[in-house]
Amino acid sequence: MSASWIAVVAVLVAAFGLAFVIGRLLTLRAGLKQGAAQWPALDDADIEELELSRSGPTVLHFSAVWCGPCAGVRRVVEQVCADLPAVSHVEIDLDAKPEAGRKLSVLSLPTTFIFDADGRQRYRSSGVPTAADLRAALQELLA
Repeated sequence: MSASWIAVVAVLVAAFGLAFVIGRLLTLRAGLKQGAAQWPALDDADIEELELSRSGPTVLHFSAVWCGPCAGVRRVVEQVCADLPAVSHVEIDLDAKPEAGRKLSVLSLPTTFIFDADGRQRYRSSGVPTAADLRAALQELLA
């Protein structure tokens, strides 16, 4: 194979790789926007059961004793909530309250939510969210 054919193949592979990455990013972006619009507001009974705040946003995260990354979420959420006193924090042990997890379709641990004062879900993350992501989502609700 000559050098020119190798260059052509390399350019094609790079172009397809770039197209794939751009396509995935656009699909993810569209899915996140669509998903946020489809999250239903909780009713009063659910708000009471989950112990969400009625006066401001609430960060709710699901954890379990056996979940290693859940301790990392707890540290991040406590740090963010300490900086933003208007934000409430609720942690639910999925083993102790599995019905709450089913209600919010929690499929993996840790899972973190942000709800506004009206019980509408405004953020959802599986895994350990960054403090910057949580702050950005909460700033929109506190403004």
